[in-house]
Amino acid sequence: MLSRQMSDPIPPLRPLEGWHVLHIFYQIEYGQWSLLSGDEQLKAKTALTALVQEIRATPETQLLTFSVVSAKADLGFMLLTPDLHQANAFEKHLGTILGPDVLTPVYSYFSMTELSEYASTEEEYAESVAKEKGLPAEAPEVRAAVEEFRVRMAKYNQDKLYPNLPGWPVLCFYPMSKRRVSGQNWYSLPFAERKRLMGGHARLGRQWHGKVRQLITGSTGLDDAEWGVTLFSHQSTHIKEIIYQMRFDPASAEYAEFGEFYIGLQLPLDELFRRVRL
Repeated sequence: MLSRQMSDPIPPLRPLEGWHVLHIFYQIEYGQWSLLSGDEQLKAKTALTALVQEIRATPETQLLTFSVVSAKADLGFMLLTPDLHQANAFEKHLGTILGPDVLTPVYSYFSMTELSEYASTEEEYAESVAKEKGLPAEAPEVRAAVEEFRVRMAKYNQDKLYPNLPGWPVLCFYPMSKRRVSGQNWYSLPFAERKRLMGGHARLGRQWHGKVRQLITGSTGLDDAEWGVTLFSHQSTHIKEIIYQMRFDPASAEYAEFGEFYIGLQLPLDELFRRVRL
């Protein structure tokens, strides 16, 4: 009976909504890698290629591969998948697939896709449209605007919980939290004030539409900070400029605490192997 239970597949561990997200950064131990023969190295790279393909073929799962731009790490992976058991298994396999002690994890971050608590409700949007147009809330023009808002928000929420990540070359990741100090405690502010501040923050971010794509994932209770922020762009300049400008916004200037920044370049595996000298 016990052996049968142990051989049964483990039931999936899926969130009520959204996906689990892992950012993993590795240093390559070139001394260990050099101990492998040419055939062993080729076999290891072939195994990693097959594993990446297997992960990417898993339903509702995405895996990004990138070379890290700095001495903080050599290569990284970003994994999105619904089943936490699978996420954990993929993570362990990625770390050992090239051979014992070849990859040393130097940083990792665990979070989940989530919806924003500060998004406008249909009632709030209807009120703002009615006020702007000088119409009663039940006017046909207001109802039509609300219906468009409902459709737009449905897509927005879908993209937040189940994003389709772009293949844009520049990837930036950093963790962040809201400040909790005397006189600058984000969580002591009334909800309406927090929502007002985040609305201004969002309007500033929308100025970079088409230049920077952003994914904010929640990590309260899961990792050391409260959110993980992943930015994608075609230009490193755009990453630098958006982060610089948004730091002057009150939601960041007064209340944000940032962790370390990691910059990566998304690459296909054959180029990634050449870039990191495997």
